[in-house]
Amino acid sequence: MIEFDTRNTKPKLYNLLVLTVIVFVAVGWLLLDSKTNTVPVSLILEFYFAAALVLLIRAFIGQLQYNPYSYNTIIYAGFSLYVAFVLIVDTILTVRIVRSPGLYRETDLIDWMVSSSMMYILVTFPFIVAFSVFLCLSNIFLIRREGKRIVNLLGIVLSVLLTGGVLLIIGLDLFQTAGMRKSLAWMMFINILSSVYFYMECMLVGSVIAGLIAAAYKPKPDKDVMILLGCGLKKDGTPTPLLRGRIDAALRFYREQKAQTGRELTFVCSGGRGPDEVIAESSSMKQYLISQGIPERMILEENQSSSTFENMKFSKERMTEAGLTGKIAFVTTNYHVFRSGLCARRVKMRALGLGAKTKWYFWPNAWVREFVGLLTEHRGKQGMVFGGLILINILLTLYSAKF
Repeated sequence: MIEFDTRNTKPKLYNLLVLTVIVFVAVGWLLLDSKTNTVPVSLILEFYFAAALVLLIRAFIGQLQYNPYSYNTIIYAGFSLYVAFVLIVDTILTVRIVRSPGLYRETDLIDWMVSSSMMYILVTFPFIVAFSVFLCLSNIFLIRREGKRIVNLLGIVLSVLLTGGVLLIIGLDLFQTAGMRKSLAWMMFINILSSVYFYMECMLVGSVIAGLIAAAYKPKPDKDVMILLGCGLKKDGTPTPLLRGRIDAALRFYREQKAQTGRELTFVCSGGRGPDEVIAESSSMKQYLISQGIPERMILEENQSSSTFENMKFSKERMTEAGLTGKIAFVTTNYHVFRSGLCARRVKMRALGLGAKTKWYFWPNAWVREFVGLLTEHRGKQGMVFGGLILINILLTLYSAKF
């Protein structure tokens, strides 16, 4: 099992960048040579995609060991999926070329590379439809439980975009295939659109992978502090079932740790008083812990926060004031672990998350939020990726059309 937070250096992908430049120069030189056979080009690309996949998987594992609550976790997972599919496409073509080298030209290889995104979209279309239906159903259940809020509609919006995007790309491709539009610009537009959609789909899957891994992980029983994140109270000031699930998960962890190692920990109850709450969430959690046999001396309150980021920020401040040090964990609902971990790292607090179980329909919106967060909070990186995809597709389409 991969252990979180066991590495002190961030994984780098400079080796992949160097490899990419070398392969790009080598392939470009071979393609410009009219005497070049397609076999060496296909073999070089086969080696490159295989090596890139290995390096990306290593970076993904390294990121989990360094900081699992990072958008880099999503990026590495998504790119690994992206490269894996391109590798499959290239492997099929390479086998054909090696068996019958005289039947294929360089342009056939380029055409396959350019069309790999379209192939992926066609192959995954049934899964996209099923996932979109799942998103819609989960949002309907979520709205019935939590009310009509914009954030609770994210799944429905994304499901429409996912399905609509696939239908649009397939429709445009059929329009071109039927001979109604065969211009170079039209081909380039479809190739770019399908490639960008392919990338976005991979990043969405990366968000799902990162969220599930973060939620499934259980911290080692060696913690000194456990932060409990609030999430609303009943009208009488007692914890809701969702909040009680978080507290019970923290209590189970504490009791297991004490039984295995004899180690105590301090509970930090984090949560302010909402406009419709009779007491602060931290006070309600503290009372529940005391009722379950936890001594008051082992409980610290943070009663000013009103968001996950403030939970982490103000809890860190209270811990500093109280002189609490050592290894930190936090408990929240399973779908919320990844986002909570992001907030903890933003206030420079190394803490590992413990997920409490909840209803299935909370999950899809969490995945969508992290996907949207990846695109919005890393605009520079995403801009470079989109720019690279557009440039590569332009060059490959122009080369294919030239010959």
